[in-house]
Amino acid sequence: MKKIVFLYIFLGWIMSQTTHLNIQQAKAYWLNSQTILCKLPQQEYINNCRMYHIENGDSNLTNSPYIELSVSKDKIAVPSYLKDYTQFTLTIKKQQIRELLQQQLIFTAVQNEQVVYATTLQTWGVLDQLFHYDGDLGVIFDGNNVICRLWAPTAKSVKLHLFDKAQTPQKQIFTTKYIKNGLWQVQGPLSWKNKFYLYEVEVFTTATNRIEKNMVTDPYSVSLAQNSKRSQIVDLNDKCLKPDGWDKVNKPILEDFTDISLYELHVRDFSINDSSISEKYRGTFMAFTEEKSFGMKHLKTLSNYGLSHVHLLPIFDIATINEDKSQQQHIEIPENLARDSEIPQKLLSGVDDGFNWGYDPFHYGVPEGSYATNPQGNSRIIEVRSMVQSLSKIGLRIVMDVVYNHTHASGQDSRSVLDKIVPGYYYRLDRNGYVQNSSCCPDTATERIMMEKLMVDTLLTWAKHYKIDGFRFDLMGHHTIDNLHNIRIALDKLTLDKDGVNGKKIYLYGEGWTFGSLHNIHPQKVMNQINARGTGIGTFNDRLRDTARGGNFQHHTRSDQGFVTGLFYDYNHCENNSEITADLQQQKQVLLNYANNIRISLAGGLADFPLYQNSNKNIYGYEIDYRGAPSGYTSQPYECINYISAHDNYTLWDQICAKATLRDTQKTTVTTSERIKMQTLGLSLVLLGQGIPFIHAGSEIARSKSGDGDSYNSGDWFNRLDFTYATNNWGVGLPCREKNYHEWDFWRPRLLDKNLRATTPDIIECFAQFLRLLKIRYSSKLFRLANAQQIIKRIKFLNVNSLNLPGVIVMLIDNSDLAFDSKYTQVIVAFNADVNSVKFSHELLKQTSWKIHPAMLEPVVISVAGQNHTVTSNFSKDVHYQELMLPQRSCTVYLQER
Repeated sequence: MKKIVFLYIFLGWIMSQTTHLNIQQAKAYWLNSQTILCKLPQQEYINNCRMYHIENGDSNLTNSPYIELSVSKDKIAVPSYLKDYTQFTLTIKKQQIRELLQQQLIFTAVQNEQVVYATTLQTWGVLDQLFHYDGDLGVIFDGNNVICRLWAPTAKSVKLHLFDKAQTPQKQIFTTKYIKNGLWQVQGPLSWKNKFYLYEVEVFTTATNRIEKNMVTDPYSVSLAQNSKRSQIVDLNDKCLKPDGWDKVNKPILEDFTDISLYELHVRDFSINDSSISEKYRGTFMAFTEEKSFGMKHLKTLSNYGLSHVHLLPIFDIATINEDKSQQQHIEIPENLARDSEIPQKLLSGVDDGFNWGYDPFHYGVPEGSYATNPQGNSRIIEVRSMVQSLSKIGLRIVMDVVYNHTHASGQDSRSVLDKIVPGYYYRLDRNGYVQNSSCCPDTATERIMMEKLMVDTLLTWAKHYKIDGFRFDLMGHHTIDNLHNIRIALDKLTLDKDGVNGKKIYLYGEGWTFGSLHNIHPQKVMNQINARGTGIGTFNDRLRDTARGGNFQHHTRSDQGFVTGLFYDYNHCENNSEITADLQQQKQVLLNYANNIRISLAGGLADFPLYQNSNKNIYGYEIDYRGAPSGYTSQPYECINYISAHDNYTLWDQICAKATLRDTQKTTVTTSERIKMQTLGLSLVLLGQGIPFIHAGSEIARSKSGDGDSYNSGDWFNRLDFTYATNNWGVGLPCREKNYHEWDFWRPRLLDKNLRATTPDIIECFAQFLRLLKIRYSSKLFRLANAQQIIKRIKFLNVNSLNLPGVIVMLIDNSDLAFDSKYTQVIVAFNADVNSVKFSHELLKQTSWKIHPAMLEPVVISVAGQNHTVTSNFSKDVHYQELMLPQRSCTVYLQER
């Protein structure tokens, strides 16, 4: 009986070590071949630690082999966020390390032969140290052979499944050979070309704590079956994948990065509602090839007036759009609904309609299939190239929006790729071993060697094989300075002779916001606004955006006014205001600060720009406050992306309708005409400042999303662009419930207000004024100075200190040496946000006479559905000024002729 009782006690102890063992999730770090880090809950645990390795991954420590660990005598440098971890030493050979990485690894602390602490390990450190691979990955064509390469250092085996067609079940299976440094390879004949394939990767994954045989596409895919079900073996150099003349595409000339102007456009928005485009091409890449369409005529007009680049929202393979158009639902919205109707958003809710902004990466190196006329295989490759070729033909370069900060899914999800091949490597884990999601989806860890390699290699694919002229990085603050530096180096090596591309003309910029999983562990390494200074990489200037329109990106600041929208001069008395009170003195002080922020933005956002030249006290850009941060933060103007709206948040028109005075206050309603002036004034701050202007598509035609503050999935109805200028899409119903329900009461009275409608003449007027501004920018290099030295030397703001009128900014650009323009010795750009006209005088003005810029005097002819509409100027010709007249809510450009 005693023996039986003892046996039960012994079995109970065993069970406590196995079945019921509380194994923590990846709280230890295998940092390099000889070092493991762990922060144990009790100090006395450090003297008897082990690393168990379990081949079948069942978490059973009984009789499982282990390696004894000792506390390191010689400490090594570790990341700052791991400095309080204990360093343990192990001594094993590289081959043994590879075998261990194929198994389940459990770090344990043992006392009296009892496990008192256990956790799995993060292994990215040792993988980076010992198993990074520098060569080509993916499909490689070598003479008469096709080579397929996959990096999978922790895999037990890798097999290639080859299919003749995209959907056929018949396949051939080939065993790949392990080469070195995590590389698996299989070689086949050229007859493999255009066939489809999947990898079968046998690997232990912490997502299930067992060995899995994952069927997975190639992360280095360059072509895919519909909905990314299989990768395809293609040679991007094949003639059959190139439209006629592709190899001889001539890009528009670009001398300096400051000559760039950016027009942010969504592929589907551009053409899905354009009746002048062939139905099969609507919403696709091929819509850009129909030169006589309303949309292409609009882009051609912009190009003729100087626009240089079209920035396309993501065009890589997107996880959340169904590429099978037969499965996409087309919703008919009833006509003549109330302007605040709930019906449109209700009909669109949860509908798979093929619309999404596309910030959900699936495969980084493949064009999105839903934008192709045929998503099955090669069409998407040819059609992207056709789009690039067509836009180049009308004088436009192309920027691609890229999203390397996350993928749509990780782990064993059906739309996960990277984690099924090297589990736990490609994603940034927290201290508890869970994938971080500060980017909204699983955060990739581009600070790791092979994730950065995937990033660089796929960017080179887009640059070389699709002739992309720039890349905009989503949430760039989730990447390191080194990431962008290495990308810049790789692109700079591309040459016209060798690659058909001048890599040094490829522009890089992105969102430099300071937050997120990388910032939390490596704040000094993140590519944010401040750290980007001196790198030559552009970042979005939210200083201009927020001070010009008021509020910030958050919805609760939607009614807070700014320089353009009536602050101080035309207070809206809105009860929703969160930052600004009715106290006029407080408003005046805020507006003075906003104006200084705008001045620094007009000077390219330079940290070292001296705002108060020739005065008793200079104040520099970095000393001016912007919400507790420096207003000026760039070292060169091409590091500053000036903008007032983007695809995110509200359109500029909706911002103005939210902020400007309504009829139910103490004042009368701001008229549509005045709102067009506000729209133009806001865009003038973007277009006539130094740095690089960024325009949200449709801003030039008063685009609205009917108050939708996050239209990423709101369908074609709320994201509509109308290049016939019949409507600006205001008042098409209450915005979608998902992101906007809490604001419906705010938007209802505005949507119903007839005074807020924009008619075709209003839209044409807005477009004409925009074209004038664009023409002015490209009329002289003085509006596009190439470096900080030129800006500091030549730009001066006249109404500062005692002359500082809160709503007036007067910028003088000096060219007295005729270095940048042979016709004009000086230029004045005057912005007046006041509701009244303003007379402005200054001693510098009285020394000579000034003329209105000719572009502001010339009529603008705009073609609408075959009919020409002429918008005339409000200024008189040949009038000379010594005291400037600044019309209400306007931008005026004056010249001093030679």
